[in-house]
Amino acid sequence: MADVHENGYLDEALFDPSVLNQLDMSQFKAEYKNVTTPLTPEHNLQIRPLHLEDYDKGYLDLLKQLTTVGDVTREEFVDRFQKMKACPDTYYIVVIEDLKSGQIIGSATLVKEQKFIHHLSSRGRVEDVIVSDLYRGKELGKLLVDILVCLSQQLNCYKVSLECKDDNLKFYCQFGFERTPGQNFMQQRFYD
Repeated sequence: MADVHENGYLDEALFDPSVLNQLDMSQFKAEYKNVTTPLTPEHNLQIRPLHLEDYDKGYLDLLKQLTTVGDVTREEFVDRFQKMKACPDTYYIVVIEDLKSGQIIGSATLVKEQKFIHHLSSRGRVEDVIVSDLYRGKELGKLLVDILVCLSQQLNCYKVSLECKDDNLKFYCQFGFERTPGQNFMQQRFYD
């Protein structure tokens, strides 16, 4: 049940949080030194779906450490959140909240694309993986990617893919990602 936040908006999750509790963590690919329980990696950290109230918890400031975000008002954030939520079984934005500070300190997105190919299958795309510069080195990025890969399997995606810089290839290979010979990533950028 969603609660009314002090800002007047209902606090609701982008997707059903029980989806994360149903993950088969034995399928995780990376090795961890510091993580004891995947959904609560440290005492004051919680992994969960993106919530509407995360606008007030620094979610967009976190994304600014990754790329250009722009000046997004609360109303614009709510509108985009509701549009994403209106596409069930499509957008899975997973965040890490520091419960002590009340700030979002990590995030990663899985987009599930519906396909006609592979007998009406789906493809997962991992995007926007970021951990706050104040929390790096704690294996939280690894944990986010492992969760999304495992989630894509649970959602019956026939494959999961991502785009990354050459410097990050080694990081993503530990989760089973590999370069496909003869395949190229191309883009046209219309604005930043």
